[in-house]
Amino acid sequence: MNPGEISVESVSRRFRIHARDARTLKDLFVQRGQTESTDVWALRDVSLDVARGEAVGLIGRNGSGKTTLLRIVARIIKPTAGRVRAEGRIGSLLELGAGFHPDFTGRENVFLNGAIYGLRRADIRQRFDEIVAFAELEHAIDRPVRTYSSGMTVRLGFAIAAFLDADVLLLDEVFAVGDESFQRKCFGRIARFKQEGGTIVFVSHDASAVERLCERAVLLDSGRVAFDGPTREAIARYRRTLADDTDPAERGAGLREWGSGEATIASAQLVGQEGAERLQFLSGEPFALRVAVSATHGVPPPRLQLELRDDAGTLVAGQAVDLGELGWAAGNGERGVRFEIGSLPLADGRFHLRLGLTDESGEHLYHQLDDALAFVVYPGGDERGFVRFAGSWALEEK
Repeated sequence: MNPGEISVESVSRRFRIHARDARTLKDLFVQRGQTESTDVWALRDVSLDVARGEAVGLIGRNGSGKTTLLRIVARIIKPTAGRVRAEGRIGSLLELGAGFHPDFTGRENVFLNGAIYGLRRADIRQRFDEIVAFAELEHAIDRPVRTYSSGMTVRLGFAIAAFLDADVLLLDEVFAVGDESFQRKCFGRIARFKQEGGTIVFVSHDASAVERLCERAVLLDSGRVAFDGPTREAIARYRRTLADDTDPAERGAGLREWGSGEATIASAQLVGQEGAERLQFLSGEPFALRVAVSATHGVPPPRLQLELRDDAGTLVAGQAVDLGELGWAAGNGERGVRFEIGSLPLADGRFHLRLGLTDESGEHLYHQLDDALAFVVYPGGDERGFVRFAGSWALEEK
């Protein structure tokens, strides 16, 4: 095998779970023979090959074995059965802050991690300034890592993994933390790493991130390979597994889109009074939402759900409409619907629109877009807060 190539052959991994943990030496002796154990198989007979320079996404529900497989490839844990070969130097960011000593400074942790990767101190020193600049931590590099925010920690971890001349880069939900600007930088750096012949294995619940980075994706289901092929098809199969789960646990890890797919939200846009697409509005001005809905042949008129939330995820308003009441016929291809507000009742802030399509009962989910649109509202006068009071004042007669 050449550097950058990965081979996974019939790999299985078992974890033995005990009902009660022995926390002390006394517990170990007292509980011996009294605690029952359960075998949990995180992976079963998984096989796949990754070529040098290839970017492969690992997708699947929580507990499907994605992170376990990455840890085996990274040589953190060993498989119970099977064989894994990953040639060359491996850079990994599998857990926020993993490998960092909290009492060491950022500078000391860079050298510590570099040594773990097998680099000489002189090599690390040569790349040090570039790592710190990418992580944007010039002001904090000599502070203990325990004083860093989660965003600062993940930036430093990613910079170390990406700039230490690795042949393979393993990433687990690395973009779940960090602002949009940092994510763009990461994608740029990963694209450069890939162009230079580096191999990437990427775990994420964010389908758009997987599609942007990977031409191929592997869908894991209960520790087994359910599909291995083009990313778009893998994601479509993954979304179908979530179709009847209205609040999947994976939302917290970056999942933003799922559903069975018989009806889909093809596009969504906000427009102003002049009809042009906009993402910034003044409080009180006219406002419209345009949504294109597509349905396969024979699907009954779907129900369109809309939720308005603030940056913290708090529900501000919600509404639903049965498209059959608007004249939608069963399975009639793609149609556009429009929701208009004559005077925007929001005062000030950044807001997010969630859109969903269900059947008439609301029990079967066709398509959910958790962050379909984000827009900003600026006060047009003395408004404050989220909601704009649209009433009028008058002096009462004596």
